[in-house]
Amino acid sequence: MIDGIGIDVVDIERFKSSLDRTPGLLEKLFTQGERTKPIASLAARFAAKEALAKAISAGKGLAWHDAEVINLENGKPVFLFRGEIADLIDGADVHLSLSHDAGIASAMVIVERR
Repeated sequence: MIDGIGIDVVDIERFKSSLDRTPGLLEKLFTQGERTKPIASLAARFAAKEALAKAISAGKGLAWHDAEVINLENGKPVFLFRGEIADLIDGADVHLSLSHDAGIASAMVIVERR
């Protein structure tokens, strides 16, 4: 059964400007592994975390580092959950799709409970 759906879009250039003008924002939003990605991938990962918050109805927000986006060997993006978010997810299947093209990054998240 689908428990939640979230989607988010990010203007990549605007996102880059935010990172450039706000010291420490990169470290606040992304884990060490995520920070190695190019700007379009970072924007998509930010969209993924926002979409996740919508899908799980995280009213008070979430700890950015508790939901890390990693890629499997085949390139498929998945979340690696820690802390409070891992407790909120509580064994649910979380499906993630990322895209970036024409200056826009997007993400869709579906939370499915068995």
